[in-house]
Amino acid sequence: MLKVLVLFLLLIAGVVLGPMIAGHQGYVLIQTDNWNIETSVTGLVIILILSLLVILFIEWILRRLFRTGARTRGWFTGRKRRSAQRHTQSALMKLAEGDYKQAEKLLSKNADHADQPVANYLLAAEAAQQRGDEVRANQHLERASELSENDTIPVEITRVRLQLARNEDHAARHGIDRLLEVAPRHPEVLRLAEQAYIRTGAWGALLDILPSMQKSQVNDEVHREALQQKAWLGLMNQAMADQGSEGLKKWWQNQSRKTRQETALQVAMVEHLIECDDPDTAQNIVLEGLKRQYDDRLVLLMPRIKSGDPQSLEKALRQQMKQHGATPLLHSTLGQMLMRHGEWQQAAEAFEQALAQRPDAFDYAWLADVYDRLHRPEDAAKMRREGLLLTLKTNSGN
Repeated sequence: MLKVLVLFLLLIAGVVLGPMIAGHQGYVLIQTDNWNIETSVTGLVIILILSLLVILFIEWILRRLFRTGARTRGWFTGRKRRSAQRHTQSALMKLAEGDYKQAEKLLSKNADHADQPVANYLLAAEAAQQRGDEVRANQHLERASELSENDTIPVEITRVRLQLARNEDHAARHGIDRLLEVAPRHPEVLRLAEQAYIRTGAWGALLDILPSMQKSQVNDEVHREALQQKAWLGLMNQAMADQGSEGLKKWWQNQSRKTRQETALQVAMVEHLIECDDPDTAQNIVLEGLKRQYDDRLVLLMPRIKSGDPQSLEKALRQQMKQHGATPLLHSTLGQMLMRHGEWQQAAEAFEQALAQRPDAFDYAWLADVYDRLHRPEDAAKMRREGLLLTLKTNSGN
């Protein structure tokens, strides 16, 4: 700008000084309908220079005024920003103290000027929800949504978290499904998905996210295995509720060999089949399970299976005794099986061997019943006394 002004002044000086030096100043005539203005070239140039100087002065004044206004606005904005920072720091302490009302107030005050206004509004929404003010929570959430622009994941995560807190489980599940489309391995999304799917009985969806939970290291292996079993049991219950025993067996057959070999699922399946009065299928699952791997839970189910082939169960029990030793549980279970078809003497021997290894109130009661069948009333009375004393001792210890 300064260079242009200097160049302009040099040109004007040339125009003015040239004629003066040459002795020919000339004149300028400006004529209108009512006015005639006549001046020398030098006078016109002086007028133009003065006009330019006035314009430049006015421009300088205006620039200073606008600059001062910007500084003033910047000062007020900076003051609000510093205030928002102080409020945010205080609010975090209030959150830690559990003072949700004060925390919400501090977080929302001057939140638009905070370093992370979206975070302020989201935390304010959760604080409002903690104290049961759903209206304020929704207002803060919507304001955060307006400011979030393209990064909506934190807002939607908070929305789902609030919905779960309000027991709006199906709405939360819908929100989780949308979040998983854009952030399938986000740890917090997966944690919230676990809650939403369990609450809504979406067992298939819960199984689907388990690989992502493993890759993102969400929870430990034990917890993930428990979730898997919970999901399988949920699907099993749904099949039984929808189609009864036949639907349950069809569902079981559709599962992979690895799934059918899960002991916890075998136990649950057998219990459902016993409930559905399908002892033969239940017995087959127990025998297949014990053939692959011994488990006390499968042995405990044997006396409840009223199949037409109890000899197969007795044979399996004796085989387990050879492989794993004559444990009290195996002897007791064998005694119960023998009682069912009247082999009283063998049943008595089995219960006696079980009790010789450890006292048990149920075995005392069963052995007393067997002694009654064998016409040994004194021994039966003795077993009942032993069982009663053991029960009283156990209850007093608790």
